[in-house]
Amino acid sequence: MEKGQSRRTALKNIVTGTAALGVSATLPAFALSDYKSDALKGNINHSVCRWCFGGVDLDTLCIEAKKIGIKAIDLVGPNDWPTLKKHGLDSSLCNGAEINLEDGWNDTKFHATLIKNYSEMIPKVAAAGYKQLICFSGSKRGKDNETGWNNCVEGLKQVLPIAEKHNVVLVMELLNSKVNHRDYQCDNTPWGVELCKRLGSEHFKLLYDIYHMQIDEGNVISTIKSSYKYISHYHTAGVPGRAEIDDTQELYYPAIVKAILATGFKGYLAQEFIPKQKDGMKSLKEAVLICDV
Repeated sequence: MEKGQSRRTALKNIVTGTAALGVSATLPAFALSDYKSDALKGNINHSVCRWCFGGVDLDTLCIEAKKIGIKAIDLVGPNDWPTLKKHGLDSSLCNGAEINLEDGWNDTKFHATLIKNYSEMIPKVAAAGYKQLICFSGSKRGKDNETGWNNCVEGLKQVLPIAEKHNVVLVMELLNSKVNHRDYQCDNTPWGVELCKRLGSEHFKLLYDIYHMQIDEGNVISTIKSSYKYISHYHTAGVPGRAEIDDTQELYYPAIVKAILATGFKGYLAQEFIPKQKDGMKSLKEAVLICDV
């Protein structure tokens, strides 16, 4: 996002499960309502990204998410897993092994650290009963596509056997490089798909972030239809601005989610918008209902 709290900053705080974003962690900060859980259709597994609601303590987020019908919390590290388990929620996409968004697998100088981090984290993810762990390409820093692919393959092939052994999927996120993450290498679906093909493992997939890919390449539904075999996770947000996915933005999420479901997708769709409305939980509930096709 361009202003206010950034995901880059938030990830630094939540890698170990802390998630302090400088907003009051008390309930009134989001004016939480006593929602009654609506009966969702059950066609899509709903999740929410922890960092977007960092001003609410995790117990409260879990309680309110369950009322809405959300099944999982996205992007949390090991320190937060016990809280999720206490509330009967899944960890739909774990984090905690990455260095940051810029220093990734496309640069060999980071391989030693990443290999150590992922080699240690993958078994922890599996032991906790979870299935997915996020990773990043990193910034180009002058590297062409071929160099980026080769470096990613070289590094990831050293940890994929561990992922395969523990039945964990490493999921590389597609991020836009036009607005939020300038110079990020895996900034378009074809680049990510090519990396998937070169690695040739069912334990390496892509996180198709709808917000990011609308900015960098558009053609969202067509891309999902053509590339779904390489995608294991989805994120939402309003374009422009990463706010609510309502009628103030340019994407029509019911059609997008229908296209996702038409591919046979059984994974999670995680809300990753930053609420502009005072009652963030109301915004979250509305977003889930919009996507519950």
